[in-house]
Amino acid sequence: MQLLYTILIMLLVVGGTRLTSQFIPIPLPIIQIAVGALLALPAFGLHVRLDPELFLLLFIPPLLFVDGWRMPKGQFWRLRTPILTLAFGLVLFTVLGAGWFIHLLIPSIPLPAAFALAAVLSPTDAVAVSAIVQGRLPRALMHVLQGEALMNDASGLVTFKFAVAAALTGVFSLGDASFSFLLVALGGLAMGMLLSAVVGRVRAWMIGRGWDDPATHVVFMLLLPFAAYVAAEHLGLSGILSAVAAGMMQSRVDLLPRQTATRLLNYSVWAMLEYAFNGLIFLLLGLQLPDIVKAATALDEPSWLNVATLAGEVLAIFLVLMLLRFLWMYGYWRLSARVRDWRGRPRRFAGQSHMRLTVVLSLAGVRGAVTLAGVLSLPLLGGDGQPFPQRDLLIFIAAGVILLSLLMASVGLPLLLRGLPPDDEEWRERERRMIWRKTAAAAIRALETQTEDRSEDAETAALGAEVKANIMAEYRKQLETSDTGESQARYRAAHALEQRLRLQALRAQRLELYRLRREHLIDDDVVRDILRELDISEAMQQRG
Repeated sequence: MQLLYTILIMLLVVGGTRLTSQFIPIPLPIIQIAVGALLALPAFGLHVRLDPELFLLLFIPPLLFVDGWRMPKGQFWRLRTPILTLAFGLVLFTVLGAGWFIHLLIPSIPLPAAFALAAVLSPTDAVAVSAIVQGRLPRALMHVLQGEALMNDASGLVTFKFAVAAALTGVFSLGDASFSFLLVALGGLAMGMLLSAVVGRVRAWMIGRGWDDPATHVVFMLLLPFAAYVAAEHLGLSGILSAVAAGMMQSRVDLLPRQTATRLLNYSVWAMLEYAFNGLIFLLLGLQLPDIVKAATALDEPSWLNVATLAGEVLAIFLVLMLLRFLWMYGYWRLSARVRDWRGRPRRFAGQSHMRLTVVLSLAGVRGAVTLAGVLSLPLLGGDGQPFPQRDLLIFIAAGVILLSLLMASVGLPLLLRGLPPDDEEWRERERRMIWRKTAAAAIRALETQTEDRSEDAETAALGAEVKANIMAEYRKQLETSDTGESQARYRAAHALEQRLRLQALRAQRLELYRLRREHLIDDDVVRDILRELDISEAMQQRG
């Protein structure tokens, strides 16, 4: 019962902190960490003991899966060069540079363990950045950060596992490790794609036989990231990359026909899980913080000097990570600009300062949920049965870097974003109108080519023609909309008025439904069915 109470309290706190963030101008992850640390004080006594392997299995696969599922594939392909350069080149640069620095700064940390710490500090958290910038970061830069976070989660954690294995066994070969890395990585990707495709085939087979209950399909998708992770790990492949590949493949499988209700439910369920899991991870970091500090300071005689020394070491490691990221970013933008000039192609982010872009993307390299989950998964014992070298200190450093990166981004990014030009919303609006027109034209062609059922009587045929004419009139209205500024302003005003009237009518329907229910004129099942239809209609109107 104690475990159940603890879980319920934590979920309640996650929800409460989300409400609190609406009134306090502080990023949500920082609030959750602070509340977690407060609850861990002796006055409240909330304590959670984590199993490292269970923690990694519970949190990492679903978070990576949903990142892969939601990543815009078109933007990922267009920005593939900066994304892959950051996700793999920068990770290797960080592991080597930061790993050697950590070992030189703290000689008690063996070199393999230092490389493991640098590897687990490589993944970035685009969700935390999004909570800080609140939509003010240009979309192209946000897509770069999302793609980097998606891929460096995988590359960083795979490298972390190799470094941990080297720390446990004391054996490391660069050639063998490189070959094993490729084998494990490619095998993990293939496993995730294969399993996601199989699940898609099974779902299509079920739909073809009328088994299209949304709850059943959503359960399959909830289990998919865990299945992909466990199956790949069982075969000695990368479960992390398997979960990523399954998520990216699932965005194609999600286009199955007759799945509108499933997609609505699936989106809602995953949004809730992503929010809850990210909140729980930052809350757990706060809950573990007093124990982390106590364990790290217990390595020597606890004193203010010892604590200050540890804090200075964390700050130095964080600054080196920032410097490495800055150097890599600046070098990439300069080289990319020269290559694109040489090839006669326009520069990315033309007209924007390379220095400003570099500083923005350097500060946006926030460490978060994946770093915490990875470092807490460090084994308690080494291969010889002895404690893993400096495990408590490694966790303390990782937690300190997470906090510093969140604080620096919270202060620096809002200031730097004031100078960046806004997105070209007019271009995006033109693209949206073009897509709507093409889909409207396709709908009209489909209705025009539809043959009448000769078995219908005259009255039914006339009714069908009238309904079809009304539908086609709505689509022709979209096609006839002009692109002139005056016409677009008039169209938007009319659309806003229509939307307001429709919402007013829908809410009046809901109030009447409530009145009928209060007066016991209709049953609950009827209320539930009609209310669901009204809710979907209102959601569609609010989304425009």
